[in-house]
Amino acid sequence: MAVRPQGKVVRQPLAGARSGGGETVATSQTLNDQIWMALGTVQDPELPVTVTDLGLIHAVTVDGGRVHVTMIPTFSACPAIDVMRQDIRKTLLNVPGVQTVEVELSFAEPWTMARMTERGRQRLLDHGLSVPSRHAQTPVTCPFCGSTNTVLESPFGTTLCRSIYYCQDCRNPIERFKPPPE
Repeated sequence: MAVRPQGKVVRQPLAGARSGGGETVATSQTLNDQIWMALGTVQDPELPVTVTDLGLIHAVTVDGGRVHVTMIPTFSACPAIDVMRQDIRKTLLNVPGVQTVEVELSFAEPWTMARMTERGRQRLLDHGLSVPSRHAQTPVTCPFCGSTNTVLESPFGTTLCRSIYYCQDCRNPIERFKPPPE
């Protein structure tokens, strides 16, 4: 836990430290805990995974009924950023005790694959998206047959955060979640 100069509490979770997904919020939880639980229900509009499982939430500051969320987008030009910001605001305004919500984008620290939780990685794989491993320079694995006999078809996928590969064994096209440039 870090403290800002104004005395506001800021939590910066480690990957996977705070992810919701259907849990019931108990009345004994703090407002900060309820906010993190609510954030764990906000889905990325393009992917079957929550913003917390993607590691997009950098910090949350709670000052009375005012909530400030700092979000790190996967790509600066991601077209889903505004939708996610609106969904975060709408979701948090439904938490009892929350009066205002501000969602700020931060580009001071780049988003990396290391911010993604294991649950988020598994959900993307279950959806048929190949996900780079946490280790550098690993081959692209087909989410359908598990083969690494894959080739890059196009660095441009259906969204900015994806590219298209082709599995030469099962002959399926593969959408791959792209790591940001180093």
